[in-house]
Amino acid sequence: MAILQNLEVREKKHAALLSVGSAVVLLSLKTFLVVRTGSLGVLSEALHSGLDFLAAIITYLSVRMSDQPADEGHPYGHGKFENFSAFVETALLLITAVFIIYEGIDRLFFHHVHIQPSVTAVLILLVALSIDITRAKALGHVARKYHSEAIEADALHFSTDVWSTIVVITGIGLVWAGEMWNLPWLVYADAIAGLAVAGVILWVGSRLGRRTLDALVDAAPEGLRQEIARAVARMEGVLDVDRVRVRRSGNRHFVDATVSVARTTSLEQVHALSDAIEKRIGEIVPSDVMVHAEPRAPQGEHLFESIRALAQRLGLAIHDLTALQQSGKLFIELHLEVDENLPLREAHRQATKLEEGIRALRDAPTEVNIHIEPLGTHIATPDAGLGEMKQLAGAVEEFLNSLPSEYDELVNCHDARVRQVEHRILVSCHCAMRSDLPINKIHDVTAALVDRVKEHFPQIHRVTIHPEPVEER
Repeated sequence: MAILQNLEVREKKHAALLSVGSAVVLLSLKTFLVVRTGSLGVLSEALHSGLDFLAAIITYLSVRMSDQPADEGHPYGHGKFENFSAFVETALLLITAVFIIYEGIDRLFFHHVHIQPSVTAVLILLVALSIDITRAKALGHVARKYHSEAIEADALHFSTDVWSTIVVITGIGLVWAGEMWNLPWLVYADAIAGLAVAGVILWVGSRLGRRTLDALVDAAPEGLRQEIARAVARMEGVLDVDRVRVRRSGNRHFVDATVSVARTTSLEQVHALSDAIEKRIGEIVPSDVMVHAEPRAPQGEHLFESIRALAQRLGLAIHDLTALQQSGKLFIELHLEVDENLPLREAHRQATKLEEGIRALRDAPTEVNIHIEPLGTHIATPDAGLGEMKQLAGAVEEFLNSLPSEYDELVNCHDARVRQVEHRILVSCHCAMRSDLPINKIHDVTAALVDRVKEHFPQIHRVTIHPEPVEER
């Protein structure tokens, strides 16, 4: 990334320096022609080139400033220097146009100025035209490549030079033709050519001025905000796009996006979604993106999701959430995990607050029963070595593998392990089952297997069964 940034800075500075050099050459040539011909068209071109020279210097300085990294005083970088430079260049263009219009009207209606056209003048203007075309193309390429508004303004300066030089050559040619063919009214072609140049400058300058002013006052680029909003709205996990704000500083955009996400989405999921949104916006426009996620209840949210969202908002951990509809009343049961050292009084207060919140979710009668259990934080150490429990582990595995005849869902059991922890015997094992079965059916089967093991081995305190598809075995 740093290498690419250094390359960008070098190319932009190189283009700006070439622009300065070209402006010096053009200004010298056109000043010489003004003295030789007295043409208003050439004078307008010389003035235009003089301002081009000043604009090129401004462009070079602004590029140097804008490419400096962000600092404590400029946390958004220095890109506005480019926008300000382009605005100043626009003002210079408009000043030039106003002077040319004034001089053109004066020559048309009040003071006649004798024009001395020559082949030398036309040839010099053709040389200037070739320089204008070459520099405009080079600057335009760099401006498009790096989205540089200052260099784009400089390129527009030289683009207007191309057309205005063509107009001036035409004006001088018509004046010359008037002298040769005794058509005195063609003497006004030079002044008219000057006015045409001014018209071109006003048209291009107004367009550039509007864009640069928009950038300076943080106006959103036309259509960009809507494009970003549509792209983000189509992303998985985004319920809605509440707001998108876009501002431009130099060749970079800053985008603030506020999106709605499901309120049960975890912090890690929101972070991953924010990264994906930043990447997607970066594909649309090079930008610095800030994403703000607002939790929302999705349309038609399931009651269980509403309860989980409520528990999450209260900072409570719940599991084993079930519901039963009977006799016009809804019965809800769940397990609440609290700190194992929490007094019963405080644990019951938390459960009561959760119960009240669940009842408030529905207008219909609702009964809530909450089982309170300790939140596991203690890492225990086995009381006995693993070797002492191998015999019991083998017996448990053998017993479970005798049950497939009773449970069609069960294929086999393996990797049974038994440990004695704090004077309690704990068993874990893996059971391969039919992979096409729904998880609620698998849960019922594993619960039944746990009951059978504890019934057959009453010394066992807890059994944990990990179900897996038979293909994974």
